[in-house]
Amino acid sequence: MRPDKSSTFTSHAQLNSLTALLSCMLVLFVLMITSPAHAQTQELQIFTEDWPPISFGNGTKAEGMAVEVVQAMQAHLGNTQPVQVVPWARGYKALLEEPNTLLFTVGRSEEREKLMVLLGPIAISTTSLYTRKGNAARLQSMGEDIQKLKVGAYRSSIFADTARKKGFQNIEQAPTPQIIANMLLARRFDLWVEGSLVVSSVLKEIGRSADEVEKVKVLDSLELYLAFSTQTPASTIKAWEDALRWLKKEGHFARIHQKWLPNEPPPMAVIRLDPPARH
Repeated sequence: MRPDKSSTFTSHAQLNSLTALLSCMLVLFVLMITSPAHAQTQELQIFTEDWPPISFGNGTKAEGMAVEVVQAMQAHLGNTQPVQVVPWARGYKALLEEPNTLLFTVGRSEEREKLMVLLGPIAISTTSLYTRKGNAARLQSMGEDIQKLKVGAYRSSIFADTARKKGFQNIEQAPTPQIIANMLLARRFDLWVEGSLVVSSVLKEIGRSADEVEKVKVLDSLELYLAFSTQTPASTIKAWEDALRWLKKEGHFARIHQKWLPNEPPPMAVIRLDPPARH
């Protein structure tokens, strides 16, 4: 029996029509998920790092001064997204590349002001150089030659960036400040660059004492912020800005800050820094 040519032609036509329809649907789907409207409906992903006492993981929970601030803002906003404690490099990569991303705390710098939306400050610290106890006087006497020494800093941190800007070129990096602190105490290098607010807590976390290190010098002041990816909707960022203003105005922020950082004055201003518009 010979095949019906008209039937074969009809089948091919139907197949081609179906293929074209599926292609159109795929294009529409891609356009939909990359559109600003879709970004508006996506949940904000919230990342922080293990950087006590500002933020750290405690079992399955995130805790710390900045975590409490963010959670108080979430309660005010009715936001229930979990705060995820991740390696700094992972969180920072997501901040630069993914929409609807909040990372905290992020040190403010001119370079970062161009890459993200900063909201804060949440805390104020210094970027300082530390060494093993009994070693500071010798290093201070080196003058500018100290810049030839190897410095330890955790990867992708503002501390590594600041040390480099101040003339230190031999910088050894590791994934966490805890690893860097252990390396300093193991004499892998003589200088550790870190935020002054966290040194004692980082050492305590690895079973060591703050008395085992001493400050060599302060490199720079350091303001710590919440950072939103540039693809986060403006309405979302404005809501968080309003929540921070409310938190500081009503005294909740000062109480949280005092609980975790009793010897530091709470920064009460609210500053939002948007990257320059691209033309």
